[in-house]
Amino acid sequence: MRVVVLGIGNILLSDEGVGVRVVERLEHDYRLPDVVEVIDGGTCGMEMLEQLEDLDALIVVDCVRFGQPPATPVLLKGDDVPVFFKTKLSPHQVSLSDVLASLEFTSRAPKRTVIVGIQPESMELGMDLTPAVAARVDELLAMTVAELRAIGIEAEPR
Repeated sequence: MRVVVLGIGNILLSDEGVGVRVVERLEHDYRLPDVVEVIDGGTCGMEMLEQLEDLDALIVVDCVRFGQPPATPVLLKGDDVPVFFKTKLSPHQVSLSDVLASLEFTSRAPKRTVIVGIQPESMELGMDLTPAVAARVDELLAMTVAELRAIGIEAEPR
């Protein structure tokens, strides 16, 4: 089994960096088996192609604009994931959707893709998450750990 938890976002634009902050906490707070790779994807794109090939599961953590009040979490999986890419909910979708489309074209796409996201309050210049989004980081972390558990992977608290 091969699983990647990918945090994406620009930590210089307040809530835009939430995905990176969540995966930092995942690595700090949990011991993960060797089959799980945690990647701080920042604002990367096609250069991540090799790292995402032939995965059993890909869990993406990101800010997601989906017309809800700020700091509302969202979990997308199954048939909802393609909708995520069609409606441009995140600034990183173009590069991530390009990577996943390339993997699909070469028959190397992840078998399962899940998006753990949150509606941003602000994407203004700033290194800190807004208080509303920062208050939900624990919840996003728990959602990520629950998705790992759903595929049979236990994250052991440190």
